[in-house]
Amino acid sequence: MSAPRVAVVIFPGSNCDRDVLHVLRGVLGADAHTVWHEERSLAGFDAVILPGGFSYGDYLRAGAIAATSPILAAVRAAASAGVLVAGICNGFQILLEAGLLPGAMLPNRDATFVCDWTRIRVERDDLPFTCAYGRGQIARMPVAHGEGNYYADADTLSRLEANRQVVFRYVDDDGAATAHGNPNGALHNIAGIVDERGNVLGMMPHPERCSEALLGSCDGRAFFEGLLASIAKRAHSVAGGGR
Repeated sequence: MSAPRVAVVIFPGSNCDRDVLHVLRGVLGADAHTVWHEERSLAGFDAVILPGGFSYGDYLRAGAIAATSPILAAVRAAASAGVLVAGICNGFQILLEAGLLPGAMLPNRDATFVCDWTRIRVERDDLPFTCAYGRGQIARMPVAHGEGNYYADADTLSRLEANRQVVFRYVDDDGAATAHGNPNGALHNIAGIVDERGNVLGMMPHPERCSEALLGSCDGRAFFEGLLASIAKRAHSVAGGGR
């Protein structure tokens, strides 16, 4: 069985694409490839990752211009077909601007760029992105953003909570979702969400920056391990006729 094939989309201003590639290729041995934002097809890929950075210099709003790039039509088509799509930091902002996830990102609560370690609680362990974690597990991951203050209207927030679409939540040292553990003011301490179908995820923390002990934490590695394991499981199921 061939290794999972993962696309890492690069926009002008992306700066975390090489980090993601290193984890996928160098650490986990996946078949990962970069895809330039002007491409129009993602055929043959099992998963798509939109990495962090400052696409188009964050002009207008973070992710706003990238959401109009040619590749986004292919991302939408892939998501509709059930392909796994993950947006990390700026990638999350792009998915929001493209309407692939609900809500929006506002400037951080204190109007400052936050670059620090945070703790997030895994709210679900039944998704391809989280199946290598335990529900309620606390992971230590870094954030680096100026617009990570997740916002949605009351009805949308209610739906997200009712549908269990909040996947990661900022917490304090005791694992509680408090203001002290919230680095940016995000409503409901939201650090990551998933669409209703469960195959499109956005998260502000950077798992690729904490996938090796050398970097101070390995808590992000399980994110990629779960993603790759889910792809392999799908391929095995298809090869076995769904048994």
